[in-house]
Amino acid sequence: MLMQFVSEVNRDLVTATAAISGFASFLFGFLTNMPVSLAPGMGINAYFAYQVVGFHGTGFVPYRLALAAVFIEGFIFIFLSLIGMRQWLVRLIPNSIKVASACGIGLYLAIIGLSHSAGIGAITGATSTPLDIAGCSEQYRLENGECSSHKMQDPRMWIGIFCGGVVTAYLMAYRVKSAIIVGIALVSITAWPRSTSITYFPHTPAGDSMFDFFKQVVTFHPISRTLNAIDWNIGAAGGQFALALFTFLYVDIIDCTGTLYSMARFSGVVDPETGNFPRATLAYCTDAFSISIGALLGVSPVTAFIESGAGIAEGGKTGLTAMTTGICFIISIFFAPIFASIPPWATGCTLVIVGAMMMRQISAVNWNYIGDAIPAFVTLMMIPFSYSIGKSSDYN
Repeated sequence: MLMQFVSEVNRDLVTATAAISGFASFLFGFLTNMPVSLAPGMGINAYFAYQVVGFHGTGFVPYRLALAAVFIEGFIFIFLSLIGMRQWLVRLIPNSIKVASACGIGLYLAIIGLSHSAGIGAITGATSTPLDIAGCSEQYRLENGECSSHKMQDPRMWIGIFCGGVVTAYLMAYRVKSAIIVGIALVSITAWPRSTSITYFPHTPAGDSMFDFFKQVVTFHPISRTLNAIDWNIGAAGGQFALALFTFLYVDIIDCTGTLYSMARFSGVVDPETGNFPRATLAYCTDAFSISIGALLGVSPVTAFIESGAGIAEGGKTGLTAMTTGICFIISIFFAPIFASIPPWATGCTLVIVGAMMMRQISAVNWNYIGDAIPAFVTLMMIPFSYSIGKSSDYN
């Protein structure tokens, strides 16, 4: 019964995520003319789910109350954007830290792409070391994800590397615009047949359920459990609500603001002298407004997502890129069975490639001056190693 409930909530969140991402990305592109898309942030939603709400609701703040904190946070962000506080915070950060943050996000993408949960599974945590070589099949994994044996022998990892990584890089070398899409599609198609060692639908109860959903191809799953699930009884919660609100404000003011600025810098619209970019106030207000709308649908804080770098790397320069992404998100609501069936090893190498492209800015750091070099390096190091954009700010 519990797993059935979790499955229903998961599909609600797929619809909600696609809906808010489509709305926010289209609105952002239309108002700002920037090639940056918005969605529930990858780092923030992990923080929301595992550290605030907790696994299956075992955290210090209930899910419904956490949504109320996210909703109010959005309007606080609008106020901070209108008075120029968020822009001031960005200008306050030294240029070397800004560059290092953007490059650190590139490394963050790469480590996600190499991980098991959202990538090709080439690395994992270990009991004796923070990271270890992985690449083993499910039957050889321990409870913490560490490989007990058969490292680097998972065929799914090698399919992801060669079909999703090498093929994509080869096509990009010849400036094929759809290289990333081709790589993802190629790996996904190889993962859909069931009677293979690289299938995404194993003959298990969970695999059967995913395959039954996949066979529907075109369908619409209405949001039934997460829509307007906010608990407005803030007074009864007291300290719990305040703790959730200030926690999100602290993390998001670094994460959301930093990621949006990094994407603006990657797209080449940031003035190197002033550190500003066109329509910055409108961009930050749109980002903040989307946070509150997303809370009504039941999702974690919405932000400029770092995967926007893939579109920018493919040549996106204007708001049409974000608007097109938004339209595709809306369309994907009706093709959820297909898009929900793209395996993580199909997108892992794409994230690594985008991370490599974001790293090219690292030469802008003044490595000859120790006052720039050390803070920049600490920022660059802490973003991937702490698995968070926000936490890196604690060290600078």
